[in-house]
Amino acid sequence: MGGVAGAQSVDMQIPAIVPAQTALVVMHYQTDILKLFPSVAPTLLANTRRLCDAARAKGISVYFAKIHFSPGYPEVSPLNRNGQGIKRLGLFVDDQIAPELGQQATEPLIIAHRASVFFGTGLQARLAGQGIDTLLMAGIASTGVVLSSVAYASDADFRLFTVKDCCYAPDPVVHDHLFSTAFDSRTTVLSLADALSLLAWHSPAARS
Repeated sequence: MGGVAGAQSVDMQIPAIVPAQTALVVMHYQTDILKLFPSVAPTLLANTRRLCDAARAKGISVYFAKIHFSPGYPEVSPLNRNGQGIKRLGLFVDDQIAPELGQQATEPLIIAHRASVFFGTGLQARLAGQGIDTLLMAGIASTGVVLSSVAYASDADFRLFTVKDCCYAPDPVVHDHLFSTAFDSRTTVLSLADALSLLAWHSPAARS
């Protein structure tokens, strides 16, 4: 009964989502990034796997996005400070999406060369082609890919949800501040429990 009551509580506050018009975008859950945060990686992976499985069960499309560079980093501009830092660390050349998330063969992988999963990629066109207007977003880090991608998606008029328990930043004060300010003004911020309740409450309605 508690699960049903929780779902009804979420439902009363949030308009219904239509699974056929919704996508879960899992951003930068890749092995090089998770290795940087070994103390929290298991919890983040467990949370995000639950979110992915709940989305799959409701017929919601799941997209994965990773930042990637060719050997020698030809995509990195000498003017890009963030890119130069990545180059010095030697990251994101041969890593992969975390296998713990169970990416399916039908789930697209978006390759980006910048923090935003939209900049220089075909993600927006693919979403539009599917008729998707609502995004559930999760990613590492809150201060990088999540911030950049939320800002773009908001300007592109997507209806947005961010799942706080599936996002992370090394500084918890900054992480919490983003969710109470920049993300709260552009997205509906959900806990993992709220997101799971929302997905459980809405049946996978097909578009007519």
